[in-house]
Amino acid sequence: MIIIAESGATKTDWRSITSKGICHSLKTAGMNVATESQDFIQETLRGAIPLLNPEGEQVSRIHFYAAGLISSGDAVPESAVKLDNELKIAFPGAVIEYASDLLDAARAVCGHAPGIAAIMGTGSNSCLYDGKEIVKNIHSSGYILGDEGGAACLGKLFMSDFLKGLVPEPLSTEFANAFKVDYLTVVNNVYKSAAPSKYLGSFAPFIVDHYGKVPYVTDLVENNFRQLIIRCLKQYDIERYPVGVVGGFGYAYKDILKKVGAEYGIRFSEITASPIEGLVKYHKDEIHL
Repeated sequence: MIIIAESGATKTDWRSITSKGICHSLKTAGMNVATESQDFIQETLRGAIPLLNPEGEQVSRIHFYAAGLISSGDAVPESAVKLDNELKIAFPGAVIEYASDLLDAARAVCGHAPGIAAIMGTGSNSCLYDGKEIVKNIHSSGYILGDEGGAACLGKLFMSDFLKGLVPEPLSTEFANAFKVDYLTVVNNVYKSAAPSKYLGSFAPFIVDHYGKVPYVTDLVENNFRQLIIRCLKQYDIERYPVGVVGGFGYAYKDILKKVGAEYGIRFSEITASPIEGLVKYHKDEIHL
C-alpha cells in the first residue's frame, strides 16, 4: 500500500492505494507541519490511519506534499521532523518522501512528461518540470513583490485603486457597501494581520463577478493573468511545453485564463482546482513503470 497526502493551510487531502488498486480517500484539517504541535499531528494520524488502511496492509511508501517541504537527498526537511517521527512510528519500514506543493502541482498536471506547471490560488508559483524533477523556478516573491495571476494580487491591485479613488462609480460605492473597507481597517489587515494575502484574496470573487460588465474590471482581471504570463511563464519555453494549472482561483476563472493565454500561444494541458487526483494517477503509473 502507498499513502499520498497533500496538505494545505485549511485541509489535508489523503489517498491510499492498496495492492489491489483500491483507493481510499479522506480529508482532515490542514497541517502546517513546521508549527503544529506533536499532539495535533498524533491526533490527526490516529484518526486518519484506520480509514486509509481498513485492511491493515503493510504500507511500503508515503508521499507527503506541502508548501515549503523541500528535501535534500535522504535528509528530512527541518520543518517535517515532528511529522517524520510520527509517521515512522505509525508505519515502520515505509519509505517516506517529502515534497513541495510546487512539485505536487507539476506531477499532478504533467505526470511523467515534461511541461510547465503553475499554481494559481490565493498566491501563485510556477516551474519547468522535466518529467521527474523541477528544473527551473521563477520565484513567486509573495503577495507584495509578486504572486501575479493569483487572487491576492488581483485584490491588491483593486484595493490600491479603491483607496486612491481610481475605481469607477458605481462600482466603488457598491464595493464600499459590501465590505468594511475604511482606510484604517484595510491598512491594519494588510500590514498587521497574520494572513494579509488571504484578506486581499477574499475580494477576488466580488471583483471577477463584474468581469465583462465593467471595462475597468475586465482590464484588471485580464492584466493580472497577463502579468503571470509575461513575468513568469514566458521565462520558460511556452512554445515547446504545455502549461498545466492547479488552484481554485485559476480553475474558477479558467475561461478568462485561456482567453488571455491564447494571446501568447499558450497550450493549456490541464486546469484543475486540486492536485490530489492527478497525484494518485502519477503514483499509480509510477508503480507500473
